[in-house]
Amino acid sequence: MKTSYKKLWKLLIDRDMTKTQLRKAAKISSSSLAKLGKDENVTTSVLAKICGVLNCDVSDIMEMIPDEATESEDEVNG
Repeated sequence: MKTSYKKLWKLLIDRDMTKTQLRKAAKISSSSLAKLGKDENVTTSVLAKICGVLNCDVSDIMEMIPDEATESEDEVNG
């Protein structure tokens, strides 16, 4: 499974908010923001801070994308 934060970036556009404004409001580090931009893992506390600022649920800012290789193996082995 792969994590995608595309929903977060769309939400920021809808709310006319920049990544820098989000980083400052949520009090998260620039490295955490960079990880989000690369769809890398971040701590749940970072996600909670973002959700607190945006007044939303985690499912509103991220989604899990199934890994095609894993699905293919499951079909063969299943």
